Amino acid sequence: MDSQQSRVLVQLRDLILKGEFVPGERLAEIPLADKLGASRTPVRLALASLEHEGLIEQSPGGGYQMRRITSREIADAIRVRGLVEGFAARLLAEEGASRQLLRDLHSCLEEGDKTVNKPTMDLDDYAAYVEVNDRFHQLVMQGCGNVALQRIMEMLDRQPFASPSAMLPMQSSMKEEGHEWMRQAQRTHHALVQAIERGQGSRAQALGEEHVEIARMNLEYALERPELAAELLPGLKLVADTTRG
Repeated sequence: MDSQQSRVLVQLRDLILKGEFVPGERLAEIPLADKLGASRTPVRLALASLEHEGLIEQSPGGGYQMRRITSREIADAIRVRGLVEGFAARLLAEEGASRQLLRDLHSCLEEGDKTVNKPTMDLDDYAAYVEVNDRFHQLVMQGCGNVALQRIMEMLDRQPFASPSAMLPMQSSMKEEGHEWMRQAQRTHHALVQAIERGQGSRAQALGEEHVEIARMNLEYALERPELAAELLPGLKLVADTTRG
């Protein structure tokens, strides 16, 4: 994914979380491209990515439209992703990671550190971290060599807000607190790579499962503070709170 597409993808997610669209609203390429100051191609590719994540759906009249999402389906998918990624990390630790994979993981760590350790993060920083974060998780899943796990992850990536970077705009909206959560996520990346290098399977699995808790905490944080969500995350009107039923 190139930098312009990553930026447009982050912007579109952010617009959704800021309440710019309502369930059933059609998302047309040309108006969105004009709104974002981008060409149609990155907008088209970003919309396809958002459909893959389950955040939007195809419109009966062609193109895409917003869909209604339940908090339960988000939370369930996030938990399952933790189990899958945790097991993938365990396999890497126990079976051994190649030197090239470890070099690639360390490269992600270095790039991520440069981004999240800034005093403040702007939209370009979030777009850059999306790329690094997605690449890190892809490396772990591809490196584990378990085709069944990889297929399960592909299905999970189609669930709303369940993909590795889907909750990052929510952290962006929450400003300082979200920035600290991202730093914590990056620290977990470091610990996960360390566990893989040391062959600590149980620790790697636990870290993989724990890592997704940041995304789940983001969701719960907003749902439990409707007055804050109304100000910072009005897009949560797309999410029906079903975690307490």
